[in-house]
Amino acid sequence: MAKANTVEVKLTKSLIGSKKDQIATAYSLGLHKIGDVSTQPDNAATQGKITKISHLVTVTKA
Repeated sequence: MAKANTVEVKLTKSLIGSKKDQIATAYSLGLHKIGDVSTQPDNAATQGKITKISHLVTVTKA
């Protein structure tokens, strides 16, 4: 079970053609391939990362 203050981030689009900083951001969230899901703490740093690659991911509150 996930903690109350977490978000699930799923990579829904390919990283091919993305900028290097966007690829690095996805990797820092633990997302490497399409369909990968990562549970992250819901804090300002994570929200900033999600905003940077928002067009590539789907976010759900856990």
